[in-house]
Amino acid sequence: MNSNCRLNKLTRAATQSSMHIIRDIQFVQPEDRGASVAIGNFDGVHLGHQSVIELARKAAPEAPLGVLTFEPHPREYFAPDTPPFRLMRGNARAHRLEKLGVEKLYELPFNAALAGLSPMEFARNVICDGLGLSHVVVGADFCFGKGRSGTAQDLVKFGRDMGFDVTIAPLMERSENVVSSTAIRTALSDGRPRDAAAMLGHWHRIEGEVIGGEQRGRELGFPTANMSIEGLHPPKFGVYAVLVDVLDGPHKGSYHGAASIGVRPMFNGQVPNIETFLFDFSGDLYGATLSVGLIDFLRPEMTFDGLESLITQMDADCEQARGVLTAL
Repeated sequence: MNSNCRLNKLTRAATQSSMHIIRDIQFVQPEDRGASVAIGNFDGVHLGHQSVIELARKAAPEAPLGVLTFEPHPREYFAPDTPPFRLMRGNARAHRLEKLGVEKLYELPFNAALAGLSPMEFARNVICDGLGLSHVVVGADFCFGKGRSGTAQDLVKFGRDMGFDVTIAPLMERSENVVSSTAIRTALSDGRPRDAAAMLGHWHRIEGEVIGGEQRGRELGFPTANMSIEGLHPPKFGVYAVLVDVLDGPHKGSYHGAASIGVRPMFNGQVPNIETFLFDFSGDLYGATLSVGLIDFLRPEMTFDGLESLITQMDADCEQARGVLTAL
C-alpha cells in the first residue's frame, strides 16, 4: 500500500473565486493534492463530461474539485496531420470548466514521456505520487497508458492497491444516442447548432483573439471582428445568428450579432475563418478575446453578382439574426 496517496482531504476555501491550473507534476504544491478529479480530454465539455465532473464533486464533497486533462489532445499528438477536429482550444476549455466550479485543472503536457507510461506507471507516477489524487472519476469507455491498453476496470484495481478511490461513470445517452464529441461535430458539420447545444448543455462557442483582416466588411458598412479557426473542427460554412461575449478590454460585455464562417468565395478566400458583426456596436476590438456562440444557421456561403447584391443579402441576414436572437 502506498501511503503517499492516503492524504488528508483538503477543505475548499470558501473565498476561492478562480480556478488554479497546474501543468507540471514536478511542482505540485501541497494544497493542490488530495483533489477529487474527473479524468478525460473534455473536448467541448458536453453533458457527458459535465456528468463525470458532477460525480467527482459528489464522490468527495469535502475535497477540492478537479479535472485532469491533456494538452495537446492525444489525438493531435499521435496523428498531427489529421483534419482539425477539436471543438475548443485549451483556453476555452479552461473557461468552461471554471464556470462549472472546477477548482483545480491539471492540464498535463501530452508528450513522449507521458505517452510511453504503462497503465500501472500512469496510475502510480501521475495519479498517485505525482498529483496525490484522493478520488478519480472516469467514463466507462476510458482507456489510458501506452497503446491505450488500460481500462476503467484496471484503474479500479490500481486505485485499490495504491490508495485512491475510483468511480466509473456510465455513458450518457440522449434521445437514444450517446452524447459524444463525435456526435456534436456531426451536428455542427450539418449546420445544426441547436442540436449540438442540446448535447453540450451550452451554445457551441468559438473563442479566440480578434486579428487584423482586409477591412472589407468596414468598406461595405459591416465592420467585422475576424478570428482564426485554425485547429478547430469547422462548422458548416455559412452565416449564423450569434451571441458574442467580449471577454476583455474596454468593450467587455455581451452582444448580439451575425457571423460568417468560411473562405469568403466572393473574394477568392483560401483560409477559413470566422467574421463577426456585432449589432449596435462601435469600437475597436483588435487584440480582444471574443467568445462567439452559434445559435442558428441562416444560410450557406454564396457568391453574388456584385457588391450591391452582397450588401442587400447582408442586410437581410442581420434582420433575420436579430429576429432569432430576440426570440431566445
